[in-house]
Amino acid sequence: MPKKYAIGFPRIGEQRELKKVLESYWAQNSSFESVKKIASELKQRHWNYQKDSGMSFISSNDFSFYDNMLDMAVTLGAIPKRFRLLKNEELYFSMARGDKNSVAMEMTKWFNTNYHYIVPELSLEDAYKLNATKIVEEYNEALSYGIKTKINIIGPITFIGLSKRIDGGDTYELYHKILPLYEELLGEISKLDSNIIVQVDEPIFVKDLDTKVLSLIKPTYDKLASVSKKLKIAVVTYFENSCEATNILVHTPIDFIGLDFLHGDENLKSLNVLAKSDKKLIAGVVDGRNIWKNDIDKSLKLLENISQIVKKENILISSSCSLLHTPFTLKYEEKMDKEIKSWLSYAVEKLDEISLIATIFFDGEDALSSEEKHLYENNKKANISRRTSPLIHDKNVQQRVENITKLERDGVYEERIKIQKSLLRYKELATTTIGSFPQTTELRAARSEFKNSQITEDEYIAQMKTYIDDCVAFQEECGLEVLVHGEPERNDMVEYFGEQLSGYGFSQNGWVQSYGSRCVKPPFIYGDISRPKPMTVAWITYAQSKTDKIMKGMLTGPVTILNWSFVRDDMDRGNVSKQIALAISDEVNDLQKAGIKIIQVDEAAFKEGYPLRNSKISAYEEWAVRDFKISVSSAKKETQIHTHMCYSEFNDIIKTIEAMDADVISIETARSGNELLKIFAKVAYKQEVGPGVYDIHSPRIPSVDEMVSQIKSLLEVLPKEQIWINPDCGLKTRKWQEVKQSLINMVAAVKIVRKDNFQI
Repeated sequence: MPKKYAIGFPRIGEQRELKKVLESYWAQNSSFESVKKIASELKQRHWNYQKDSGMSFISSNDFSFYDNMLDMAVTLGAIPKRFRLLKNEELYFSMARGDKNSVAMEMTKWFNTNYHYIVPELSLEDAYKLNATKIVEEYNEALSYGIKTKINIIGPITFIGLSKRIDGGDTYELYHKILPLYEELLGEISKLDSNIIVQVDEPIFVKDLDTKVLSLIKPTYDKLASVSKKLKIAVVTYFENSCEATNILVHTPIDFIGLDFLHGDENLKSLNVLAKSDKKLIAGVVDGRNIWKNDIDKSLKLLENISQIVKKENILISSSCSLLHTPFTLKYEEKMDKEIKSWLSYAVEKLDEISLIATIFFDGEDALSSEEKHLYENNKKANISRRTSPLIHDKNVQQRVENITKLERDGVYEERIKIQKSLLRYKELATTTIGSFPQTTELRAARSEFKNSQITEDEYIAQMKTYIDDCVAFQEECGLEVLVHGEPERNDMVEYFGEQLSGYGFSQNGWVQSYGSRCVKPPFIYGDISRPKPMTVAWITYAQSKTDKIMKGMLTGPVTILNWSFVRDDMDRGNVSKQIALAISDEVNDLQKAGIKIIQVDEAAFKEGYPLRNSKISAYEEWAVRDFKISVSSAKKETQIHTHMCYSEFNDIIKTIEAMDADVISIETARSGNELLKIFAKVAYKQEVGPGVYDIHSPRIPSVDEMVSQIKSLLEVLPKEQIWINPDCGLKTRKWQEVKQSLINMVAAVKIVRKDNFQI
């Protein structure tokens, strides 16, 4: 039986072709036929990459124009009422992005990754209807190229568990309406061919599930596995261990179980019960979430341990999860240091690692071709190099971390806020933005030209200053009260800082999908971290010189820098974070010395880094809070510290947020109403809060009346003295015409509320 299994593959294309054609289509510069043409070309190329690397199991339906959870909602007919008059691509993209008439569906993080999914909306009164067109067409498309694929779908328990009830109540109460659609779907799939494998992704199984949800597993998979003898079902989990679910799944008629042995090493405890069944084990031993070259000898040792329990012939070799979370290929990394590049592996290279491991594990080294032997020897050399390279270790950094004594700033919040309000004199319902302004084509071109030595540093600085001038002038003109410089010099909120920190590496083409067409190029941490010189002071002080209003300093916090980077795996994450925190604390100190009175230290990815198992949360919270506090420990009492958090459920971490002790926190709430905000009132949160009053992930421009209503609804939850008014995230991805009118409307709405309600 073939033994090389690809769970899933990136879909953006090796040169972000999907991103580019989608944005062209949304800008009405190309047709949807162009989008479909590029998509078809990408799918064929991606299937061939997997085929050429020797994969025995290649996926269809892992491709998406926007998001797989959104695809599953459309497949099941879970269309919110406000979109039901729309058809085809207009329907699909309006659900994801909103339109002039309707707000987009909510978006949130996919478990503890930086990928965002669209949250399906379910209701007891809705009638659902299967539409398997995409799945059928994509399978047949692959078949036309001579490739028989497995079909990937989001599992029913994960789909229901990650959806939300718009009519209140538990989503699992709709289980009886959703499961029959899955049975119908598998019936349709069984008509396509014989012996089709359906990969059912159930990552929710790696979380702490209550008895009610666990009790659904056996009846669900008893039913699905009995739909047709033409089907074989693989239930795949990832990101953590799924021991409880595995112990149930082995008693169902499914054929394969996929387990992550890198991020869920407790899965080893499930092997004894798995060995008693005839199930095939899809063993995730190549890291699908990081970019480090696999240690093949280490993986082989792990597989040998597994094969002491599970029959060798029942094991398939795979990545720990879909390769969606890694960049496409190292092929285009032409400028990277050769030694550092030798330590890395992207999606295409990971396919080769899976293939190589499988060949050695099942057939021995003698079965390797000369090319494979060369790859194996290079793998050994790279791992030795990485362990011993002087690029990695900095004794000065290590000693500073060991000897740190100042772990938090001076003064309690109640004392600090009195000083700050006296000095800063901002109004109630103070208006500001989160930090970034639109990244125009001209800005990107200028940065690229400067990096490629096509323009001088003076020319580059002049262009950036012109943007800052315009940005400051607009903010003053529209009436914003606390300003930002717009971040024109920053390619990314993490990469920008990584470029100026020692111990960081960068790629030319290391793009991964964040959501829809949004791609990020995370830097990677390979060694000890330090800050050789100030990173932001010159830009912020220039912007402050252009206005009498308060200019916020903008930094990214240590936990977000960590969580949005590919992190070295030879050191505990908490120790890496502490090194970053000390570097940020130096920057905070330099900013306040330069006269900057408000400094925002964004922790957009704080919640994202949470472990998926409750037993591991306290350890994460301990070092994550510690390192945020270290990063602002140099701030004086009069320096106001802001932070920002992206889409998160705060109910379970509100005490942790309090412990971070920021003076002001801004949060994304626009897509979820005031539900996220209510927890701040419930726990009598003392610090000030900036709930997002409009959604920046949608191109629609909210009206003044709409934002007046939104602000009034905020005031039903928190007092005016505690509220700041801002968009719900940075404005980097939006166009200037959208940004300007939205902010003009936001400021106008605040003036109306102040006048009508508070006579301010």
